[in-house]
Amino acid sequence: MTETAFYILLSLTEPRHGYGIIKHVEMISGGRIVLGSGTVYGTLTKMQKDGIIIVFADEHRKKVYEVTETGRALLTEETNRIAELHRNAEKYWGGGEE
Repeated sequence: MTETAFYILLSLTEPRHGYGIIKHVEMISGGRIVLGSGTVYGTLTKMQKDGIIIVFADEHRKKVYEVTETGRALLTEETNRIAELHRNAEKYWGGGEE
């Protein structure tokens, strides 16, 4: 999973519309990741086709996106994979100290 997809999926643990996703990803990444709308909507379309998210309209007729159970399982797997990468880097590289 790409970093962009991970952060988008992470931001959808509660329902959000596209702009809300962009702002949330920017906030949780400490401003390091600023997503463009084309990137977000392209990723959301693929995630919807893959059954990772669902789409519905809110009272203002905006599309709102939310993660599915399949998406939650994928997010858990990816989080565990990243944690393993971190543990192995710490164990075998030790942050660059030799």
